[in-house]
Amino acid sequence: MEGKEPVTPLGRLFLQEETNNVINCLMVVKNPINIESIKTEIKNSLLIQHPRFRSVLVRNNNGIEYWKRTQNVNLDDHIFLSHVKYPPNNISSADEIVNEYLADLAVSSPLSVDKPLWEIHVLKDQNALVWRFHHALGDGVSLMSLILAICRKVDQPDQLPTIPKSVKKNKRSFRENIWELVMTILLSFVYAVELLLTCLCSKREAKTSISGGSGVELWPRKLATARFKIEDMKSVKNAVLNATINDVLFGVIAAGLSRYLDYHQPSDSKPLEGLRITGLGMVNLRKQPGIQDMSALVKSKSLSSSWGNKFGFILLPIYYHKNVDDNPIQYVKRAKAMLDKKKLSLEAYFSYANTSLLMSLLGPKASALLTYRVFCNTSFTISNIVGPEEEIMFGGNPLTAFNVTSSSLPHALTMHMLSYAGKAEMQILVAKDIIPDPQFLAKCFEDALLEMKDASTDIIQTQYTS
Repeated sequence: MEGKEPVTPLGRLFLQEETNNVINCLMVVKNPINIESIKTEIKNSLLIQHPRFRSVLVRNNNGIEYWKRTQNVNLDDHIFLSHVKYPPNNISSADEIVNEYLADLAVSSPLSVDKPLWEIHVLKDQNALVWRFHHALGDGVSLMSLILAICRKVDQPDQLPTIPKSVKKNKRSFRENIWELVMTILLSFVYAVELLLTCLCSKREAKTSISGGSGVELWPRKLATARFKIEDMKSVKNAVLNATINDVLFGVIAAGLSRYLDYHQPSDSKPLEGLRITGLGMVNLRKQPGIQDMSALVKSKSLSSSWGNKFGFILLPIYYHKNVDDNPIQYVKRAKAMLDKKKLSLEAYFSYANTSLLMSLLGPKASALLTYRVFCNTSFTISNIVGPEEEIMFGGNPLTAFNVTSSSLPHALTMHMLSYAGKAEMQILVAKDIIPDPQFLAKCFEDALLEMKDASTDIIQTQYTS
């Protein structure tokens, strides 16, 4: 079909009613926003040159979705000035106003298919820009690469932002490689079976005060922000041999959720000790592309395989523990042991391939229903995107905050973390009738990290003196 490009299998999945999803990226800038300067910046940017952002969604007679290029993109149809009307007595700060706005978008504002599937909402009074991208356009890594490609460093305005590069693994011996291969095969089989059972079986894990379920994606939302210092996370990481920031993050989530559940546990209920709570983690299946590659990508006649949705998901079990020997670092050690096994397996690749196969064999509707069941049979979603190391600016306006969230899911709890300039902010989106106090949950996570930092300082000092 001339001028049309098929939507990828995962892109088609996100267009179904049960799994329809929009990514909301928030930029809070330092100086007042000028609408016309924003339009000029977008008009001259890589975003407007990108084929996906100049294409509308169409369906052929068989219901198969395609991207159809348009001749012109009217920016007035995509950039909106939003007037927030929340009563000042109910919301005390600009952060809370913006979070309330994002929470409303999560359930009440789908994107129109009459135009390319992206928008920018301008909240002038709060100096905030909300970028909205349909998940069919791409995943978090693709969209983050594109956004950063139109930003520049504050201290070097002619240079693109930089993102930390992954550390290469040390070389292993032949015997270690053989053992790793055996474990990869074994763990991949076990986790693949577990994932299939989660998808096919109607029985889910024990209900807790954070459990969602079928239909919960339609419930009203609240949004809170947990704020961390990257230095604090690195201090905890250094206290556990070969740990990573992701190990620390998941240890913080395990500790914070244990604290939250303990607070909300009825006095006459059964003990929660050892209770399993399963989440879904999103895993990038490509080497994270450098933002410098974006200019070459938009000039190509067809989109490269590195763009779009190329991720898998994995099951992430955590266990409630009220007291881990008075040592919060134990949460990180447990998280690391679990995540090391997950990294060794091919579970994420299996979920990606399985989704593509289901789309081919059963079609998007059946695939979306099975994916929806996985969400219903688990308790939360977590994603973590590495952002720029230094302060950046858009249109010459420095960013003071940079985070991301998405539209609602059957989960009552979704968490998206994005690092930026030495800080990390985790957006905590909840179904407010199930989790009415997301600010308290955010504090549980923040306090958990601070306790781990104090414990890690003691451990490191002990190592130095011994």
